Amino acid sequence: MAGLKGMFGRVREALFPSRKAPVQSTTQAGHVRERKYGGSTKAMAAAYGVSPRTVLRWIDGTRHPRGADAERLQRDALDVQTTERGRERKAKQLAKLGARSGITVRVGRTRTFEIQGSDAVRARDIHLSLTGDQAAALALAEDEGEVREVIGEALADYFNGGGGYAGFAPDDFEYDTDDFELN
Repeated sequence: MAGLKGMFGRVREALFPSRKAPVQSTTQAGHVRERKYGGSTKAMAAAYGVSPRTVLRWIDGTRHPRGADAERLQRDALDVQTTERGRERKAKQLAKLGARSGITVRVGRTRTFEIQGSDAVRARDIHLSLTGDQAAALALAEDEGEVREVIGEALADYFNGGGGYAGFAPDDFEYDTDDFELN
């Protein structure tokens, strides 16, 4: 289940716990059609590359999306649960928390970075304490790539001694995106 949501989905659910996406695909399809496509079955069908009849079947429960369509529908359903205004409000609250936001991340099996020219490959869990600005950036993230960027920055800060030193960059790290928790 964690793989279907991805990091973006898990961040959204952790930061907006009252805004979890519905579990049933019929409810997900209905919410996505109404909130993302303005109630247009035709627009949703075009976006998913299926017929309008297929979308109607997803909504009435006579069919269920499969594979990539099911994964996308779950991501879209989670996305429409939070409004842009709500994300901005949460980001402002988090940014005010400063250096210690109280939000922590466990990144599992972090690996692959270089120290003085040699590969330092020792897979291990890393526990990060996010700053208010990093937590705010997660609240405003719009996709998986933006979440990965924020987590990469937090990892670089961690290995650079809190940002006071330089050396590691956000893209120096590889980690298992399915082994990721936000608390």
